[in-house]
Amino acid sequence: MTDYHHRRSDGEQAQGQGQAQGQGQEWGQGYAGYPPPPAYEPGARRRRAKRPIGLIAAVAIAAAAVGGGAGALAQQWAAGGGTVAAGSPVAGTNVAQSGKGTVAGVAQAVSPSIVEIKAATGSGGSTGSGVIITADGEIITNNHVVSGATDIKVRLSDGTAYAADIVGTDPDKDLALIKLRDAKGLKAATLGDSGDVRVGDQVVAIGSPEGLTGTVTSGIVSALDRDVTVAKEDQDSPRQRDPRQGWPFEYGGQQFNGDTGSSKTTYKAIQTDASLNPGNSGGALIDMNGEIIGINSAMYSPSAANSSTAGSVGLGFAIPIDTVKADLGNLRSGGAD
Repeated sequence: MTDYHHRRSDGEQAQGQGQAQGQGQEWGQGYAGYPPPPAYEPGARRRRAKRPIGLIAAVAIAAAAVGGGAGALAQQWAAGGGTVAAGSPVAGTNVAQSGKGTVAGVAQAVSPSIVEIKAATGSGGSTGSGVIITADGEIITNNHVVSGATDIKVRLSDGTAYAADIVGTDPDKDLALIKLRDAKGLKAATLGDSGDVRVGDQVVAIGSPEGLTGTVTSGIVSALDRDVTVAKEDQDSPRQRDPRQGWPFEYGGQQFNGDTGSSKTTYKAIQTDASLNPGNSGGALIDMNGEIIGINSAMYSPSAANSSTAGSVGLGFAIPIDTVKADLGNLRSGGAD
């Protein structure tokens, strides 16, 4: 290869010298004893020029066969788009491309939509969590968080505080809808599809256990369709309870967190081992796309005079988000008595 280019260079130099001297030999006759170089073929050069484009097209086709996301990336590269921006959102989710599938990415995306709720009642008060579902301040939480409240204060993840009013409650599903006063431009959470949830799926929980606003924990879906029975609190007769304990519930014939009393309700729940503690009630259970799949409602948190025995034991339950979505119309109209 190197010899060929050397001879061609000498020939071109000889041609230039011959032309300068007026000798005008034809290219095909050769110079100074060197054989003529290969004939120039325009078609061959055009064929070589097309090879990179064909290669790019082949890469795009192969990537599309592997997966839609990879195919789209290859097509964008082939079109000269370069790389996908790391901070751009993944289609249909709340999570940025760089954080997709990570607890940190989910937490960053969804935390602004999770609030702390403090409800004052005639017999005391309670602290819980809630999920913003509209930009003007509609918030889903548990009925037992706000039931009987005479005053509700809500704090956002950035520290902004609002007063709130109860719009509607559904004690049979342990759900409530509250509305912030004079709120606008809030970041609403994306409600997912709990029907697609599978046992073993990784999940993230965000809430305000013990008043620690914006606490993030993670785990998996331990089971589905658990029949959980919880104490049903009425607006007119709020229950006294130990703030160190979670809301009383029953499962498998056993009572947890105290006596559920005579007024109770049963629903099918998502079980998770994500760490939940008192104050997580009403907060979000989230999939790895940043979509809400459940409202945390019951958790076993043993407590005693000796606080070293208290804490999460990985036994938590969430109301499926499909149940919440089906009940939204009812809650907006005032809910059930």
